[in-house]
Amino acid sequence: MGKIDEVKETLNTLRVVMSIFFGVFVLIVGKIVTLYETQNLTALFWISIVASIISLIAIIVIVKKIAKKTKEIKDL
Repeated sequence: MGKIDEVKETLNTLRVVMSIFFGVFVLIVGKIVTLYETQNLTALFWISIVASIISLIAIIVIVKKIAKKTKEIKDL
């Protein structure tokens, strides 16, 4: 497999992982909103807040890696 094919495969994998993290992020935020509306501010609410922040950070890291791999393809 050539270098460009390897980079493209990595790029596609990063896109799939990013999509999964977006889905998880949306689900967590939906749960946070539900818990907030019912005034159920228990440990689950705060764990969900932390999990959503971690998911958002992971999405940002993945987007940066996608940008790097895209530039790498341009250079090949």
